[in-house]
Order: sequence, then structure tokens, then C-alpha cells
Amino acid sequence: MEWILPTRGDPAPLGFSTEGNRTNFALFSKHASRVVLGLFTEGKRDCEKEFPMNKTGNVWHIALDNLPKGVLYAFRCEGPYDANHGDLYRPDLWMADPYARVLETTHKWGETNQAHPKSYLGHTEKLPFFDWEGVKAPRILSKDLVIYEMHVRGFTQHPSSGVKNPGTFLGIIEKIPYLKKLGVNAIELMPIFEFDEIHCKDIQPQTGEPLPNYWGYNSLFFFAPMRRYASSDKIFAPIEEFKTLVRELHRNNMEILLDVVYNHTGEGKEKEYFVNFRGIDNKTYYIVDAAGHYSDFTGCGNTVNCNHPAVQKYILDSLTFWADEMRVDGFRFDLASIFTRNLNGSPMSSPPIVQAISNLFPVERGIKLIAEAWDAGGLYQVGLFPSTWKSWSDWNGKYRDTVRRFIKGTPSQVGAFADAITGSQSVYNASNTPLSSLNFITAHDGFTLRDLVTYQMKHNYENGEMNQDGSDQNDNWNCGAEGPTQNGDIAQLREKQMRNFFLALFLAQGIPMLLMGDEYGHSRKGNNNPYVQDNELNWFLWGLLEKNEKIFSFVSSLIAFRKNNASLCRETFLTDHDIQWHGSQPFHPDWSSSSKFIAYTLSGPRPLYVAFNANPHAMHVTLPDKAQWRQVVRTDEDWDIHFFNKPNEAPILPSQIELAPYSSLVALFT
Repeated sequence: MEWILPTRGDPAPLGFSTEGNRTNFALFSKHASRVVLGLFTEGKRDCEKEFPMNKTGNVWHIALDNLPKGVLYAFRCEGPYDANHGDLYRPDLWMADPYARVLETTHKWGETNQAHPKSYLGHTEKLPFFDWEGVKAPRILSKDLVIYEMHVRGFTQHPSSGVKNPGTFLGIIEKIPYLKKLGVNAIELMPIFEFDEIHCKDIQPQTGEPLPNYWGYNSLFFFAPMRRYASSDKIFAPIEEFKTLVRELHRNNMEILLDVVYNHTGEGKEKEYFVNFRGIDNKTYYIVDAAGHYSDFTGCGNTVNCNHPAVQKYILDSLTFWADEMRVDGFRFDLASIFTRNLNGSPMSSPPIVQAISNLFPVERGIKLIAEAWDAGGLYQVGLFPSTWKSWSDWNGKYRDTVRRFIKGTPSQVGAFADAITGSQSVYNASNTPLSSLNFITAHDGFTLRDLVTYQMKHNYENGEMNQDGSDQNDNWNCGAEGPTQNGDIAQLREKQMRNFFLALFLAQGIPMLLMGDEYGHSRKGNNNPYVQDNELNWFLWGLLEKNEKIFSFVSSLIAFRKNNASLCRETFLTDHDIQWHGSQPFHPDWSSSSKFIAYTLSGPRPLYVAFNANPHAMHVTLPDKAQWRQVVRTDEDWDIHFFNKPNEAPILPSQIELAPYSSLVALFT
């Protein structure tokens, strides 16, 4: 590398960039006293050439001419090591570039020695041209969205998936016909930023084997897609295969959303584990108290200092990269309440990072912004993001909790349930739209729908934390027995409750989200926090899908029914002209604390009558308007007895009916 000619370089853009034969490197580090760029030859682990970098403000930079192909790079940052003051410089270690798009990491899932910092060298080659083939993003309106939350590896890793490239971005492409048949039009991927799946503290208690960090909520880089999710070991495979997935989803009129984790990083709280941020500028990238300890508002060991100007820029640059270069359609922000904390960790009413993201993606741009509006430090801000910044929606935890409580028969929930299924106006009134509410019954975090009605207690012993992990408050009900049962009555009740939950999800105003596998009744055997389970607890079991085809057909038909009824996909809150509430008698709803029954008529081109009976006894119900109603579905009947796809052939109901315990009814005006 003797022929490489260094020049001063430029402080912008940050990271690695090229222009002609000139390669520029720039790194933010306020507290370093010296920064050195190191060059490596592919396949060799020792640095072959070092270049001291120049400093402008708080940015270190250098440019190199005639850099040969295949060169890798990293930074060595010198400065004080004083853990009591948050300074953790290790000049004996090479730090990876936080802006790296392509990293020299292993292609094989679970391969050891990833944690060594030299495993995270960046490539110096410019991203290759990608042919989008003229395919444009569909820009689906929020009112029409049906989101499917999935894990890249888990969706096709099981042999029963039958795909050519299991557990990868390309594997998902092979299942696009399935997703279209289901009826979803957007997928939300659990974290795909490069993470170290073997850096995990947990041990399998029976075997003593280390467990992986399977879910991936331990990002180490905010630009580089996970190499283990690519099918090829070629340098640019993660970038190119992800872009291929985006293109093919868009070709099929489907959107792709990313679950992004900007609130903490995989460096955790272990001060001997260095990858990038910790050794580059610990006190800038993380919230550190006066004693040098990490302020942990995430439950994951550290908290990203999101409202520091340099970190804010880093997050915005990352979002811009994924929206513009990778063409994703939106983001779900994990523990988004972290964004509202200042440099000391205290909540702010006007956090700069949230305002900046809102300005970057205004409503008219069509990029979806979804907040998980809470954190592990006690902030619970459901309603704040959409009401303050109009381009946002929330993961509506209040909807989830209310629907779970009402369906299982908890008293004093009927009013809250009515509010939840009509768009949670009490939560989002200031935003004036039910589309602020992203509705979900289940998500990756917690019980599956099958387990929600099968287990009273969490069963997390296999996670290696003595069943101490995972939430103890799940608003679940096992319907009378713990776990699988031979009791036919309990088994039927569980099936009925699952149908009730599906109705509550897809008949509600707002944006529905379905958890991968719920459409066939997937069980994790009561594990409500399987983040370390790379096995059938988390994998989509395609054989069970075939076995439980009746459940799939029910869900896919219900989704189609939703899409075909505009009154279920409104952009404004319902008024008294749009909805009429009923009890067992028309126009006489019972809002008392003892009530467990609610019905309503939804106006539209074809009025819809819906009733939910969460009582342990049957209800004698008089239908409204002395009109004829066709029974689309009663959840006390089996999965395959419904008329979602052919409502005009549905049986006509008598004016008075008996609605079974723990069941619901949907009827259409004749």
C-alpha cells in the first residue's frame, strides 16, 4: 500500500465516501485526543497501514488517493480511559465505522468469534448499481394497510417452508404469493441491522449450551443490513438481496416497514465489549451519568443519547439511507419514548430528534412512522406522538390491553372496549384520526394468540433466566386449564376466543397488525419472551399451516371482508351519524361496570351489525330497525362456517337471537 497518497480530506460526509479516485473517511469523536485510520487487506487480520487523521471541530478526517480494491478499514481512537467519568478509549483496539454500509462479518448464522472487534472491518468499495426495473413504491394509504409482523430468519428457516434460501431476504420473496393470499399488504421486519447473535448472556438450562440473541434487538450498526440474512457470501449480498426483496414486494403492491432500534445498542453495559460507539466517543453516543455509569432506560444496559446533535444527525442519516437508498416504506421505532429524553435522561416536551424525524418525513412523503411509545424507564406516552407530530402512529398498547380484558370477561371494560374498536378517540382525539392507532392483539413480544387463550402463566424456563424474564401482566386467560388439554369444552372455548380476538382486530378502526403465525394458531408453548429461541418456538411451521387451514381461511377471508367494507377503514373518527350503540335491546347500550355485552350498527353503503358477548352466559338479543340482517359469522360456530367472501348468501337472522357465552356476531343489512 506504499502508493496510497493521503491528503487532508473533508469532515463531511461522515463515514466512507468516494469521488473519482479519491476516498474520504470522516469520524465524529469529540473527546478523542487522536484518531488513526487503519487499512487491512481482505483475508488478513493485521493492520497493514496507518494514517493519523486530521480534525475539524469534532470530526476527524482524511482522504486517500488510489486506494486499491478490496481494502478494509477501521479506526483507532486514542484518549483517556477513566470509567468513573465515562471515558473508555482503548487505543489497542480497532473501532468499526458506525456509518459502514458493508461489513466484513461472517455469513454463517451462529458462527463464533464475531465479538472480536476485527470482525467488524468496513469495506471501501462503492455500492454497486442496482436495477430497480422501474418498479415504484405502492404508497398504500394508511387506512388500507394490513401489517404483518415477521422475523426474517423465522419466517422460512424451518425445512417445511420449502424455499431455496431459508432464513433470508430471498426466502421471503418466495413466500410473497402466500402473503398476498393471506391478504396483508405490508410486512414489518423485526430488526435487520447488523447484530451479533452470539453475544448473549443466557445459557440453555438443560443442555448448558449458549443461547443466541435471535430477535436481533441488539443492533451494532444503523446502516448495514444483517449479513446472515443474505443467501450469498458475496461482499454486497446483504445490500443487493434486501433491495431485491423491496423491489419484489413493491412489484406486488406490498410495502415493507423496518423495526428499528435507535434507543440502545448491542454493546450493552459490558465495558470490555468494544465494537464502535463505546471506543469512539462513549460520553457522546450514550447517556452516561456523573459516575460514568450508563443510564439504562431501555432494560438493555445502555441508552443511546438520541438528542445529542451528533447522535441525532447519525440517526437521521441512517433513516435517510434506508428510505432513499434502500427504498423502505416506513419505520417502527422500538422504545420510541427514549427519543423524548434529554442528554441527562429527563423527559422533554419538544425533543429535537422527534421533530427532526417528523420534518424529514412529512405526511405527504408517504413514509410511515410508528412509535412504540414507552420505554423501560417508566415513560408511557401512547397518544403523544400522533397528537404532537401529525405524521406518526402508535403501537396502541391501550387497545391491546383493553381488548384482551374485555374479551376474557373482565368487568368495567365495556366503555373502553367500545372506544378501542372505534379508533381510540379518547387517546387520539387531538390528532383527529383513528389512523393514529396501530392496533394489535399480539406481537413478537409476549404470548402468541394461541398461547394467550391457553396459558395463565408464562413458561420461560428455556430462556435461561429462571422464568424471571418476560412480562407477568398479560391479560391472558387459559379458559380453564393450563396448556394443552383433552377437555373438549375448554378446547372449543379457546378456539372461540381466538375468533373473537380476530374480529376485534380486523373490525376495529385504525391500522391492524397481525403477528406471524397467528393465522394458523402458532404456539410458543407459553414462552412470552422467546428472544433467545432459534427453533420451532419462533419458526413459522408450514406443516401446521396446512393442518390448520381452516384458521388461515377464516383470517384471510376476514381481511378481505375488511378491505371490501369502506366503513371499517375510515380516515376520521366516527360520529353519532356513523354509529349507533345497542345493548340486548336496540339503542339501549349498557355502559355499567357489570356489563360485558356491547353491540353497534355501523352505517355505510351496507350497514353492519356487530355484537360482542363476553359474559359466561348466553344473551337474548333483539336486532335493531326491525330489518333483515344476514349472518356473516358467529364465533360459536367452527372456523369454516362464515360468509365473509359471500355475504349475499349468508343466512337471514330472526329479529331475536340468542348469542352464546363468549361469542360475537357480525351481520350485514340485507
